[in-house]
Amino acid sequence: MKKQPAISVPKEKREEMLAAIKRYYSEAQGEDIGDLKATLLLDFVTEDLAPAFYNQGVSDACQYMNEMVEDVLTLQK
Repeated sequence: MKKQPAISVPKEKREEMLAAIKRYYSEAQGEDIGDLKATLLLDFVTEDLAPAFYNQGVSDACQYMNEMVEDVLTLQK
């Protein structure tokens, strides 16, 4: 049973991503790949790699917000 993607994207954006993967393979690797290979790669990235990037982004945003709150608290008299 295939697991659900951890991050879902709208259909149009997914199609853009698949086109980008195909373009990358064509330009950087000199290899044309089909829809199936591009879809499998996108699913792998979405399911297995993207959550780590997402979590890092959340962590970075929390750290930034904490720093801003600390800065505001220094304004107390």
